[in-house]
Amino acid sequence: MEFYPRITLPIFDAGRNQANLKVSEVDREIFLAQYEKTIQNAFREVADALAQHGTLGEQMEAQQSLTDATAVSYRLSEARYRSGITSYLNVLDAQRSLYSAQQGLISVRLSRLVNLVTLYKVLGGGVME
Repeated sequence: MEFYPRITLPIFDAGRNQANLKVSEVDREIFLAQYEKTIQNAFREVADALAQHGTLGEQMEAQQSLTDATAVSYRLSEARYRSGITSYLNVLDAQRSLYSAQQGLISVRLSRLVNLVTLYKVLGGGVME
């Protein structure tokens, strides 16, 4: 028994091979465009989170100052009431202002913590899905 090497080439596959090549090139372009879009979204998310982080720090400082000032006002209102200078309505009003300022401070702190989680996420810290 003799062995003869054989090479078989399909005669009519040239069109199919060309079409497959074209499809592969188009698929590559689509995947490349999707990758670039993902990268651009990631940069935008990081930039947005960093910008918000800076403003939240300023907001927290301002809200803390407001809370401190309303706490002093509340203490002064209580002292004036105990001294008989004003009515208890002034104390209640000062207390309401203090609670409102404290609630605002809690809200800004929550926003800041959410922002830190967002920063962690967009900078690639762990899988969060």
